[in-house]
Amino acid sequence: MKQVKIIFASLILVLFATTAFAHTADNTRYVDPFIGTTNYSVCNPGAVRPHALMSVVPFNVMGSDLNVKDKDRGWWSAPYEYNNKYFTGFAHVTLSGVGCPEMGTLLTMPTTGKLDVDYRLYGSEYTDEVARPGYYSNHLKKYGVHCEVTSTMRTSIERYTFPSGQGNLLFNLGNGLTNEVGATLRRVSSTEFEGMRLLGTFCYNPQAVFPMYFVVRVSKTPQKSGYWKKQPELKGAAKDWDVYSGKYKIYDNYGRDMAGNDIGYFMSFDLKEGEQVEVQVGVSFVSIANARENLDAEQPTRDFARVERESHDVWAKTLGKITVEGGTDEQRRVFYTALYHTQIHPNILQDVNGEYPCMEGDEILKTSTNRYTVFSLWDTYRNLTQLQTLLFPDKQEQMIGSMIDMYKEWGWMPKWELYGRETWTMEGDPSIPIITDAWLKGIRGYDINTAYKAFRASATLPGNQNKMRPDIDYYYTHGYIPMGEYAADLSGDNSVSHALEYYVADNALSLLAQSLGKTADAKLFRKRSLGYIHYYNKESGTLRPIQKDGKFLTPFNPEDGADFSNAPGFHEGSAWNYTFYVPHDIAGLAKLMGGSKRFVDKLQMVFDKNLYDPANEPDIAYPYLFSYFKGEEWRTQKTVKQLLDKYYKAQPDGIPGNDDCGTMSAWAIFSMIGLYPDCPGSPYYTLTTPVFSKVTLHLDPKYYPNGDITITTDRTSPSQFYIGSMTLGGKRLNGYRVSHKQLVEGKQLHIKLRK
Repeated sequence: MKQVKIIFASLILVLFATTAFAHTADNTRYVDPFIGTTNYSVCNPGAVRPHALMSVVPFNVMGSDLNVKDKDRGWWSAPYEYNNKYFTGFAHVTLSGVGCPEMGTLLTMPTTGKLDVDYRLYGSEYTDEVARPGYYSNHLKKYGVHCEVTSTMRTSIERYTFPSGQGNLLFNLGNGLTNEVGATLRRVSSTEFEGMRLLGTFCYNPQAVFPMYFVVRVSKTPQKSGYWKKQPELKGAAKDWDVYSGKYKIYDNYGRDMAGNDIGYFMSFDLKEGEQVEVQVGVSFVSIANARENLDAEQPTRDFARVERESHDVWAKTLGKITVEGGTDEQRRVFYTALYHTQIHPNILQDVNGEYPCMEGDEILKTSTNRYTVFSLWDTYRNLTQLQTLLFPDKQEQMIGSMIDMYKEWGWMPKWELYGRETWTMEGDPSIPIITDAWLKGIRGYDINTAYKAFRASATLPGNQNKMRPDIDYYYTHGYIPMGEYAADLSGDNSVSHALEYYVADNALSLLAQSLGKTADAKLFRKRSLGYIHYYNKESGTLRPIQKDGKFLTPFNPEDGADFSNAPGFHEGSAWNYTFYVPHDIAGLAKLMGGSKRFVDKLQMVFDKNLYDPANEPDIAYPYLFSYFKGEEWRTQKTVKQLLDKYYKAQPDGIPGNDDCGTMSAWAIFSMIGLYPDCPGSPYYTLTTPVFSKVTLHLDPKYYPNGDITITTDRTSPSQFYIGSMTLGGKRLNGYRVSHKQLVEGKQLHIKLRK
């Protein structure tokens, strides 16, 4: 009998341990950082922590052979492309899923044998890549060097394992993904140097320029070290000088300051077989002194294993905000990698002492909280910021606080901000729906009155005083923007795209105004948001550009631009990619089109004729619009499933195009858990079929005192995806849209699927 009790007790312990593990399972094991590293998704497999300033990424997009995708010879905006194999170093401080080349400099490269500082020659093929959250490694075939990197919030540590003989470390400040040039270097000691690299010119904006400061420390004293600098082509006897390596001059007997557009620093060592050399890098966007302070604070000792372990732990906590059960292993890898991608940007900007560069100024300011940067708002306002509000409201409050502080510092909210510079990339007024969404969902730890003041200014100032909406005057008087108001060259005119963004922003502003008791403003901005009706043309059945004489553009083909080019009136897309982008008035748009049936038929045609672009933000909510019409909800359920199956895969091309700082990944997350925020600024979700049998959203009780949300289905077969009925909080739902308040108070969403 005693033996039976012992066995029973053991079984209980095993069961308890299994249950506990299921709840606290480490979701980092499902993350594959190689997903999205080709197909122009421009993600990378480098080491980074959630929202960290520092990232360390393998750089393979600039080389002399192996068919390298060179960012200067063809469009590419990431430091890494999965199919490339010509490695020229690890880049520090990079962007993920961003559509213009920028950042990705200070390349650290290990080599062996005779010193060569020309990246076209010293690059190497590599094998045995390993990537997981917070860690990356590879093996350089040319040199037999094993490379490993990991990082903290503002620093990195790199470990290079060498074969015996001469080993070299090259620190290249000339090459990089950025379009800007210029750097300085200074030797501090035999194992430390410091400097500055100029960055910017994002999306070819010549004014968006800023410096990055750095300090580099090496664990071993080199036998020889020095600088290099690229030289102009020399003629005559000078060609015979042995201080030249190709077009690069070596300075091995000089130890003061160096400056130039293409410079670097080298260290050479006599190494034993398997000997390791470690490199630590600290960065700052304020000063060299701050870069050193960041390094001292975040790496008081040199401990690669500790930094890697802490990186893993912070990612495990972040990815633990959602627990899923059921589904396939591939679906879990797609899902958690998508969640990983959404938590890379925005990044902190302040140093450990709180200092950061002022927005659009040279002053250095100080904060006691997080100051964020890399606000790709035209992309992220559609779904990613709603994900932040739901899962990470504490971070969302700080991000909104950063946006408001930017307004206080220079008079405008951000549109596409990068390291304290506004790049003016894309169009619209995207801060409005972001902050409205958070405010209406009860996330309110910021100065809403200052935000509203900023919003009202950008929504009412005349164009010649309005940096956010410079082509707004005709919009005020006529309700739309004619061709030629923003771009004299009509081939580059984006007038309809601009106006549609303003309509969405003004609708969100009307909701915010109503919430703040500003009734007159609410009516004004709601009325303006309906001006899209001017663009609707019955002949084409789409929105259509309007010329300055008030007539529709002729000739006109609504399929022009479907290859992601700029059709007249539309930015990076066709009329079909934009016509249904009136999320705040779907009923009104359907009425214009002749009723719900014609609306649904036309929307279905967009999918049937492959006119839908899953990587184009204005149309990514299209699948959810079917659910606005009773009896047509099945189309949403079918279409979302088809799109997930077709475009989201656990392989390098598993994201449909540019991830846009996590926007495409956020679409996958919402779609896979069964709800989607299809109208920016409006606190509602449209429901669809989850891919998992159970989803638990672990909400922050400080912001959501009702606790976690669970979404369950009764799926018994993978072929089931049509919804039969739903209950929320035990009460039957009669529609497919629920408010944020309903969701967080109902807590339990149960979906019964048709057999």
